[in-house]
Amino acid sequence: MFTTFLQKLPALGHAGRLLAIGCCVLLAPLAAHAQTAAPAPVSADTADCWLSGDQAILAPLKGQPAFGDWTYSLGGEFRFRYMDEHNRLRPSGTTPTTYDQWRVAPFLELKNNWLTAYVQGIDASTFNSEIQTVPPDVNRTDLLQYYVDAELWESEAGTFNVRVGRQFLKYGSQYLVSPLPWANTYRNFEGVRGYWQSELWDVDLFAVRPVNGAAVPSQWRPTSHDIPDSSVWFSGIYASRKKFAGGAWDNYWLWNREYQPLEARQDGNRHTFGTRYWGTQPLPLAIPATWLWDLEAGWQTGTDNFDLAISRDVNAGFAGATGAFTLNKIPWTPTIKGLFWWGSGDGHPNDGSINTVSTLYAFVHPYWGILDNFNGANLLQYSAQVSVNPTSKLSVHSQLHWFDKAEAEDSIYNTSGTAFGGPSTSRHIGEEVDLFGSYSINANLQLQAGYSWFWYGEAVSEQPAIQRGDAHQAYVMTTWGF
Repeated sequence: MFTTFLQKLPALGHAGRLLAIGCCVLLAPLAAHAQTAAPAPVSADTADCWLSGDQAILAPLKGQPAFGDWTYSLGGEFRFRYMDEHNRLRPSGTTPTTYDQWRVAPFLELKNNWLTAYVQGIDASTFNSEIQTVPPDVNRTDLLQYYVDAELWESEAGTFNVRVGRQFLKYGSQYLVSPLPWANTYRNFEGVRGYWQSELWDVDLFAVRPVNGAAVPSQWRPTSHDIPDSSVWFSGIYASRKKFAGGAWDNYWLWNREYQPLEARQDGNRHTFGTRYWGTQPLPLAIPATWLWDLEAGWQTGTDNFDLAISRDVNAGFAGATGAFTLNKIPWTPTIKGLFWWGSGDGHPNDGSINTVSTLYAFVHPYWGILDNFNGANLLQYSAQVSVNPTSKLSVHSQLHWFDKAEAEDSIYNTSGTAFGGPSTSRHIGEEVDLFGSYSINANLQLQAGYSWFWYGEAVSEQPAIQRGDAHQAYVMTTWGF
């Protein structure tokens, strides 16, 4: 039934598509409760196994003997998303648009007890859009990852592996380095990564080049083979002490070196030094509860060509804080969360230094509003959030965000790093409200829907070049792992 439904989507109007998929999301919990029989075992010839079971449809092809001590696994992901957006901070202007997106990412893995060979493809497309697509939207029939991972040393102290090839990078809170899973394409890199894992420490060393348009917009090749950007080296060290003062403690150095700087992006020769303290702890209360915290700060130095033809010294920084409180034994297990972010801006854009922070290869979606207007540079944000779990399969989230410029004299920076507007008399950018929920039909098939409102403040409305009405966005998405 669901397959037939997806096939009929293009024949519906945009409003009809949104209503139809929304009804599917709302009715899915009722359908799930109506199934009282135990799920049938997964088999390759079971037509509806991906709807009824908690195993992937290709579970029989995972961890299977290949030859000698080698095993193989086949799997992947399919995602479909419908979007309806108005007045986001896009370079293409304020044209309202609705569009559809799909992403298919199959993989093959071969491994033995010390060596892994992995290859993953991608086909990602955006269609029925009234505006021009951007690099994170399209990547047709390409290689997303291919690498060899070898365990070079194992002892009681720990293990050391080296991974060579095209791969994802994901570190810490993902303020700075993320594979960007929300986008229609993933962000990938190509190079070498070595990682040490022990009972107390995880330490990564890497030197890579960004590959696709989600990693560096100048490399966008939507219909041809992706190649690494030879003008950029991204390298660093990320060390995490797993047990520290009741939580964990990360320290890192990241170096982004751009040999052909682009005026529209924070490029050049930037070093980022950062630290993060994070963890969870039960609270000794009459009602069982859990406290979560995540504190991170960093400083950037180096030189930059950003917005000028001459290099300027970089002196920038950021700080982020998240605190959450979950009541574990209360119905619906509510969580109350607070989030703060400060990403420095440049209060004196014409002097000999630059103070606008670069968030490098960030995951913007979970932090700076799900409408995805900002990349964290020159941004001051306060957010209050509440989530509940009416059932074990359904979660519902609400978020309120308040956004200001860190410096009124600097610009507003959207998710791609594009500067919007310039100096303004007001620092206030606006407020955003997000409502969204997700439902797990089983461990492999999830549905999600959301709606966002954004009310722009004086920092936008007083500048004719970027002035626009209030923004809003609706989406419905299904993700199927196989």
